[in-house]
Amino acid sequence: MGSTAFAGMMIVILILMIAAGFHINVALAAASVVGVGILAGKASVALSILSTTSYEVLRDYVFAVIPMFILMGELIARSGAAKDMFVVLNRLLKRVPGRLAVATVLGNAVFAAVVGVSIASAATFSRVAYPQMVALRYDKTVALGCIAGSSSLGMLIPPSVLMIVWGVLTELSIGKLFLAGFLPGMLLAFLYAAYCVVLALIKPELFGEGKRAIDRAVGKAGLDETPIDRDVVIGTTGTALLILVVLGGIWTGIFTPTEASGIGALIALALALAKGLKWKDVVEAISETGRTSAPLLFLLICAQMYSRLLAMGGVVNSMQDLILGLGLSPLLIVTCMVVVWFILGMFIDSVSIILLTVPIFAPVAAKLGIDPIAFAIMGILAIEAGILTPPFGLAVYTVKACVPDRDVTLRQIFSGSTPYWVFLVGEVFMIYYFPVIATLLPTRF
Repeated sequence: MGSTAFAGMMIVILILMIAAGFHINVALAAASVVGVGILAGKASVALSILSTTSYEVLRDYVFAVIPMFILMGELIARSGAAKDMFVVLNRLLKRVPGRLAVATVLGNAVFAAVVGVSIASAATFSRVAYPQMVALRYDKTVALGCIAGSSSLGMLIPPSVLMIVWGVLTELSIGKLFLAGFLPGMLLAFLYAAYCVVLALIKPELFGEGKRAIDRAVGKAGLDETPIDRDVVIGTTGTALLILVVLGGIWTGIFTPTEASGIGALIALALALAKGLKWKDVVEAISETGRTSAPLLFLLICAQMYSRLLAMGGVVNSMQDLILGLGLSPLLIVTCMVVVWFILGMFIDSVSIILLTVPIFAPVAAKLGIDPIAFAIMGILAIEAGILTPPFGLAVYTVKACVPDRDVTLRQIFSGSTPYWVFLVGEVFMIYYFPVIATLLPTRF
């Protein structure tokens, strides 16, 4: 069987299994075992490679990064530090138009530097920011769109689970990927915040202006300013220190990403206890970390098996020849990749998208002369756009599930998050034309 026909057969098997309702883990594992069995001619060889791959993945020191960073985020989220940050930012931005929306964007940016998971950011700020926006008479579509849209910063600003998975698959330095994501993440946060300020200036009624004046005229109480007490100071200062130690340690070379994740988890534990988190909640955070990490690690085992299948069957070279043989321009090929990521983002999660596509797309991008670090950031941006893309944007559904208002509709959230989706896509092509945005820091440190 030729490599092109074999590649086609594997893709069809994967699609059929996913369409039939099999979990992506099961589909990847089954397709990989079947494919290796066909190539080797023996099922025992396929099972032996699967067991060897599992052992190699789980014993690799770098994989400790995933559960440690997830635990760090769980402890910070449960301690209430995200709310503390939001309170401080809201107070500092008192004179900025649309300050609650801007505080939500900046809060997501800071929270992203601790949690590294967009869905966690969406869930947290749905509970923290939305009630205050409603109390200040914000338009619900604007408020919901801001929360869902700015949650996408979670996978771009380091530490990021997607960057860790991308680095493992492509053998790129995770530390360099963390550096590469910082400037694009800050740029995206600035664009989001600027959009909120400009919209508040053009249409102040969407941000409660005028409605609050009526409230004051009829004697209704406005939203009380949450006091910045000792507890808020501890949460905010502790979070800032955590970010400084973890990211500063990685960037200066004091820690490897794996070491930084362990130190970050220890600092997060100390902060959570200082904030009054009970041991029962700490144990629950550890349990939740296990429930989140185990599927990711199993996915990585399946992905490594899938990568071996692609290499053994000559699929990567075959797909390269096929794509490059079409005679399309590099921009058009990258655009096709982005479209594929959008479509997959409507149906499956971001990590699964990386595992399915990056082993094929990354070598093609390298052949086109695209810097692998810049391409990684472009890919993560495009994949993150998928969590805001109808009909199954995960961030949108997370916000819908977490906001206390049961009258909120998915249509409102998708509509409000559309401008943020546009900024995400725009930055993909901005980095394509100006890769220095992503490569500047990795080349300097």
